[in-house]
Amino acid sequence: MQLPLFFRLVRTDSGLQGSIIFSFYIIYSMHSILLCMVCTIFLSLCSVPAYAENPKPFVVPELSCWQGGEGWFSPSGRIVVTTSSLLTVAEDFADDYLTMFGQPLQIVKGKPAKGDFVFCLQQKGKSLGETMGEEAYRLEIGDYAYVTAVTSKGAFWATRTLLQLSEQHHSRNIPCGTAFDAPAYPIRGLVLDCGRKYIPASYLENLIKVMAYYKLNTLQLHLNDNGFKEYFDNDWQKTPGAFRLESDFFPGLAASDGMYTKHQFINLQFQAERVFLDIIPEIDVPAHSLAFSHYRRELGSETYGMDHLDLENPHLIPFLDSLFTEYCSGVSPVFRGRFVHIGTDEYSNRDPEVVERFRSLTDHLIRKVESFGKQPVVWCSLKHAQGRTPVKVENVIMQMWSADYGDPLAMKEAGYSLLSVPDNYLYIVPAAGYYYDYLDDHLIYESYTPAQMRAVRLEERDPQVLGGMFALWNDHCRNGITVKDIHHRLLPAIQTFSAKTWTADSTSLSWETFDFKRRFLSEAPGVNELARVLPPGTKGTVRCPTMLLEADTPIDWLAPEVGYDYAVTFTLHAEKVNRGDVLFSGPSSVFYLASPVSGRLAFAREGYLNEFDYFVPQGRDVTLTICGTSTETRLYVDGQILQVLRPLTVTTAIPEWGLQEVPSHPKGPRTMYYQRTLVFPLQRTGHFHGIISRLSVSNFIPSTAFPE
Repeated sequence: MQLPLFFRLVRTDSGLQGSIIFSFYIIYSMHSILLCMVCTIFLSLCSVPAYAENPKPFVVPELSCWQGGEGWFSPSGRIVVTTSSLLTVAEDFADDYLTMFGQPLQIVKGKPAKGDFVFCLQQKGKSLGETMGEEAYRLEIGDYAYVTAVTSKGAFWATRTLLQLSEQHHSRNIPCGTAFDAPAYPIRGLVLDCGRKYIPASYLENLIKVMAYYKLNTLQLHLNDNGFKEYFDNDWQKTPGAFRLESDFFPGLAASDGMYTKHQFINLQFQAERVFLDIIPEIDVPAHSLAFSHYRRELGSETYGMDHLDLENPHLIPFLDSLFTEYCSGVSPVFRGRFVHIGTDEYSNRDPEVVERFRSLTDHLIRKVESFGKQPVVWCSLKHAQGRTPVKVENVIMQMWSADYGDPLAMKEAGYSLLSVPDNYLYIVPAAGYYYDYLDDHLIYESYTPAQMRAVRLEERDPQVLGGMFALWNDHCRNGITVKDIHHRLLPAIQTFSAKTWTADSTSLSWETFDFKRRFLSEAPGVNELARVLPPGTKGTVRCPTMLLEADTPIDWLAPEVGYDYAVTFTLHAEKVNRGDVLFSGPSSVFYLASPVSGRLAFAREGYLNEFDYFVPQGRDVTLTICGTSTETRLYVDGQILQVLRPLTVTTAIPEWGLQEVPSHPKGPRTMYYQRTLVFPLQRTGHFHGIISRLSVSNFIPSTAFPE
């Protein structure tokens, strides 16, 4: 029979010790954190063999509690599953292990042998199962790596820990010891603005894998929003506003520049469910709603701006009811999950009577969503919109982002469940010049937990605080930011935020240690959105094994593209130069020998064309080096710097193709910083007349070799 954790941790030589251990278990049932604190002290006093214990191994997020053993676990190549309900978890673990390490794992039943991974479910009411939450797991690593959890979710999180431990040793060995791991908060996630910028479903699938690898479990997709009219001639009709989900009730409502079919969105949720991640779809009304007034002009407010819906319009509520009904109703609804977000953010409070209508609409939509069996989520707004009209409290989750819009103490007192999303800590707005371009990871690691609600800090692990989410907002439509640029901002934030929502105030590593070690971890099994050409944390230069590359040829390379920071060098001999000729292409970009607009050396990604002031010569060799970072793209010709494409400061949004007739102005209150970055394409050569030779890639910028 499987013994409780502490009977297996400690060699008991007397009835007195057994009594102490039993008492220790009772303490645990009172509070798991108290157990972890006392555990180390008790074990040091017990009669245990003298040996050097393995220190707590590094994973993200940090293990809640660890007791080091001696030696290393060496995998046998087998997974033993003790119950069929864990078969899917075991299969996914085996698939990920093969993807990451190229080593197959055989799934078997029966008695475990040395070197086996073992997965076991422990029912509530049996030993420590009484106090283990649905996301908790126990990991005992000795002769075999033994995972015990109450639910499949806990067992899945254990596999993420095992993969991270395995990738840090060349032979995939794991240090022996025993861990108990559980999150401090049940909701840990990300808000992603897909309304202002279309984020392809293919990227979202990879993002889900990355989030799950770091035990984040919630992705909120902000499905509609709009740009600022100041960048579009102060004309609402010219200002982009997008709703990203296919609609049968309202044909033509979904954005033409990118939307998700219902099938895609449902499939995305299925994939998320497999890795125990909740997707929260958000339809943001009645502000941020230009997409709806573009679709039906009469729904927009002439008084407050067309991005505000007209709360006096009698057709508004039927329209919104139909919209939520389309996605929430039926046996197999489009919104599959337990949460649905109704927005309610930043509507004008200028007129007290309009405030009452806003509160009434908020209450109505909360109840509408609940009628479909969903739990409603709202942005905090009731301090901004104070009034008489009651708004439902029970079963409602409120995201606390701004002290101007919501008072966390008042909302807690009212009875709302709270999510911490403080803008001064957790808002990324890429290249906007306000909030964060990249999160201040050091600040977050040192001082943030979900108990932090801007200037107010609630009690740690308050049951009304469900957790926290950080957010990426694409406020500046058409500013040249790509999905690759977005991911470059998200990955470090995911790692840090994971640590501070799972471990909260109990992190034991210094920031410097955490920041150094996390850089050596993978993004996720099979994911390389950063386009690394060498393993994480390493630097080097790789030379293409093919000496000469002709046109229209696949490249035998380590990766189909190379991400920041890089230097790509090659020698080009062009016999002819024709507009539109392509040198290299990849999954997300094209590098032109001659721009289709001007004939200059150029690159394009996601509909943006960026040109260098350089025409490639015909009939002679030239050596080109392209250096790319997250802020600029440099061109060197024959070892000499020619041009640096840095962000452009503009007051008008960039057209989707090219930079013609875009005014540049000094920095002002409404400026946009158009980005000219490039993740370099290396999947294949394009159509051109000539030869490429001596291709090499460095995954760092060799500044000494190429001074500016």
